[in-house]
Amino acid sequence: MADGRGLTLTARVRWRLLPWWGRVLLVYGASRVVTTVLMLAFASVQGRANGVAAPDYPTFATNWDGEWYRWIAAAGYPSDLPVDDAGHVTQNAWAFMPVYPGILAVFMRVGIPFEWMGVLVSLAAGAAASLVFYLLMRENGFAASAALFSVVLLVTGPLSPLFQVNYAESLGLALLLVALLLVIRRRLLLAIPVIAVMSLTRPSGLAFACFLLLYLVWRIVRARRGRVTDPLTGREFASIVAAGLASFVAGLAWPVIAWWSTGSPSAYFDTELAWRTGYVGYGHLVPFEGWAEGIGFWLRFVGVPEPISGPLGVASVIVAVVLAAAFLLSPWARRLGVELRLWMASYVIYLLAVFFPQSSTWRLLLPLVPGLGALAVPRSRAFRIVLVVLGVLLQAWWIYACWVRAPGDWSPP
Repeated sequence: MADGRGLTLTARVRWRLLPWWGRVLLVYGASRVVTTVLMLAFASVQGRANGVAAPDYPTFATNWDGEWYRWIAAAGYPSDLPVDDAGHVTQNAWAFMPVYPGILAVFMRVGIPFEWMGVLVSLAAGAAASLVFYLLMRENGFAASAALFSVVLLVTGPLSPLFQVNYAESLGLALLLVALLLVIRRRLLLAIPVIAVMSLTRPSGLAFACFLLLYLVWRIVRARRGRVTDPLTGREFASIVAAGLASFVAGLAWPVIAWWSTGSPSAYFDTELAWRTGYVGYGHLVPFEGWAEGIGFWLRFVGVPEPISGPLGVASVIVAVVLAAAFLLSPWARRLGVELRLWMASYVIYLLAVFFPQSSTWRLLLPLVPGLGALAVPRSRAFRIVLVVLGVLLQAWWIYACWVRAPGDWSPP
């Protein structure tokens, strides 16, 4: 017993002597072990479902959109949009931003397999995201323990398998968190190149432009209310405007590149809409219509009659917006600071404007992870243990429900 207590004491001393980044990376590494065990277990499930041997880890990690990224890294983007017999644009590579597959294409040219390198890039980006997330929480006044537990929630949460699969989300999140940290530290001009790369990694430029607009309005209102301890100087005003305009341009860059490359002004939007056709057929992008329409579809899918599903879909969107606003105004969320809450509000507005809810909805919520900091505010050990256990269980659910590929599966993550 004495030896056991001595070992425990030694481990605690060593833990306390670790620098902050060492603790974050240790937590990240431990979480990857847990997620890897889950991924390998469900790789076996996928093998049995398809009547074949279980795929190895890198193959399993290249499911779904990972195959699109591999195709882009090897062959680039098509100059001619694929169409069906009726002339409608079908699913193609233009739906995916170029930074992540571009990085992997470099390694593929020197003989490193896409599957392995994609996992390593995502793992490295996840580690970077964890480190920056800790700094974000500290920047918002969190104690070291609360900031570290925020990281624990990030790396054990339902979407944390994305940190080790061949998707661009891990890299996109790392860039987003760096951009947010630079805004909080008032280094707006330094944020511009980060925003540009981020916007060509995951669709986020327009959401970030909305955030910077709201941020500018907040700073102006704050200055006019006599907050002389935090004045808005002319130089700061110009830097916020410059970053906002750069973000707006970056958000439109990929649709313009797709137009220039294919000759079709609507190439990118038609490509994105092709992913909705299995639900609601072909149509046009109407801002803020997709969520009500999508929820109506899912209600009809579970048997709700059509005359009721439409109004229920609209009502569901309204309820969701009210709940999101209530969370952002809650005492726990207010600990996050105005900047992070403005970002989350902006991203929700962006999703409501352009997205159609489907099985990948959960994955698209990853940029809202700053909200996890609100759950790290309570110091109850029981509460924290429940959150971690729930996160791991929801990881397992997400991998099984979305990531595993079985015959007839139409629910990509």
